[in-house]
Amino acid sequence: MTKLDESNRAARDRLMREVGEKEERKLRAQRKGMRSVWSGLGASGLVGWSIAIPTLIGTLIGAWLDNRYPGGYSWTLMLLATGLFAGCANAWHWVSREAKDMRQKEGGDE
Repeated sequence: MTKLDESNRAARDRLMREVGEKEERKLRAQRKGMRSVWSGLGASGLVGWSIAIPTLIGTLIGAWLDNRYPGGYSWTLMLLATGLFAGCANAWHWVSREAKDMRQKEGGDE
């Protein structure tokens, strides 16, 4: 057998394995049923609120501090940025955890 035949066989085997894996995922998704539009909107809303709430809290506390203790720098801007960073970190953590859970369920549910 020539090297070309061996590489063709390896490529064909790899393609068949990939197609088989995709078909298996498709069949598993059909058995589980499609997630509703509302669950997708709920997840995106949860991510949005997990960013908005810390940003809003930081802004309100910063405005209160600016009114209470006026100074050369803006507490509102600093705490707005801090709240935004904390909210984004929280959303990133939540989304990555959900993705990890989905991968684990996909790989070992049968």
